[in-house]
Amino acid sequence: MKYEVIWSSFSEQQIDDIFNYYEETSKSHQVALKIITNILLAPDKLKDHPKIGQRENLLVYHSIEYYYIVESNYKIVYSIDEENHYIKIADVFDTRQNPEKINRKK
Repeated sequence: MKYEVIWSSFSEQQIDDIFNYYEETSKSHQVALKIITNILLAPDKLKDHPKIGQRENLLVYHSIEYYYIVESNYKIVYSIDEENHYIKIADVFDTRQNPEKINRKK
């Protein structure tokens, strides 16, 4: 059975921030759109195989198990609800940052 991908409001805000950053720095709507499109499409591969991502070791202290996949310079952090068959994208994290920042308040 296929899983549904759901984006948290925090991850949606991260997407907006990434888009705005690239649109501003590259001065190109198309460049920003291409980067965001790749990020938004990356979780589609999880629909059939939700556990292909790696466990996010920086978030192991949470009661929820978090995994991640990488698209370009971004970790797409997600959890799996096996009972309801959905994948919740919790965060889109720029891997060029200090890794400890992944623990920021969401």
